[in-house]
Amino acid sequence: MPHKIVSKRQIGEEVFWAEVEAPLVARARKPGQFIILSIDSGYSERIPLTIAGASADKGTIELIWQRVGKTTAELAGLNEGDEIANIAGPLGTPTRIDQFGTVVCVGGGIGNAPLLPIATALKQAGNRVIAILGARDKSRMILEDRFAEISDELIVCTDDGSHGRRALVTEPLKEVCGHDPKPGHAFVIGPTPMMKFCCEVTRQFAVPTQVSLNTIMIDGTGMCGGCRVEVDGKARFVCVDGPEFDGHKVNFDLIIKRLNAYKKQEQQAYEQYRQHRCKIGLDG
Repeated sequence: MPHKIVSKRQIGEEVFWAEVEAPLVARARKPGQFIILSIDSGYSERIPLTIAGASADKGTIELIWQRVGKTTAELAGLNEGDEIANIAGPLGTPTRIDQFGTVVCVGGGIGNAPLLPIATALKQAGNRVIAILGARDKSRMILEDRFAEISDELIVCTDDGSHGRRALVTEPLKEVCGHDPKPGHAFVIGPTPMMKFCCEVTRQFAVPTQVSLNTIMIDGTGMCGGCRVEVDGKARFVCVDGPEFDGHKVNFDLIIKRLNAYKKQEQQAYEQYRQHRCKIGLDG
């Protein structure tokens, strides 16, 4: 069954948002879960994307992605009214939403997208939500307005100081963890090095920390083994055992090495795709 793109727009530097028809997924999804999509019914790549939001009444889900490879570029090239051939989900283990008191939610770049439904659910559960959002610069800051709606306190940081506070997210995170009382729980989603250093901060203050390792997924069903990670000294598969884990038990150094395994092939596929589009006159 094809899934029509109801609405689509660019929301940041190389970042796109789309509302897509997927009524079964919209009714069943929970915060922290993801879908697997393939753009056409032929041999297109299957990629995992976190469900950034959903409307059971409208039968739609929100998808947010960054154009970094061939398939995400193809997805960015679709327009309202176009169709995505296949969407499977919801997949993965949902986030454990509980009453922690005060929670700190830290997002970095595209990580703000999967963090939003988690922060929203935490607020609805009665928690006080402190959100810390970081990006390289203003053009890469996404979803700030939506976090402002559900956060009791919002701290915005950019590496270059072009928007909000000039700082890495670890700086305000350390300040928040130093409050008395300290946060009852932390949720961190973003680039792997960012999550690693955030966990080093929260470990100092003994603040339990949940991280999402969705960026390392490939197949999304546990069959390819590409998302194998080490958690508490044991092998885990992000797509079926996660995508969320105790950040204080994750071997981030191993993940960083694995993330570089397919980078060359990804770049080559994207460059071939761009050259083909230029050749047939679709891009300048």
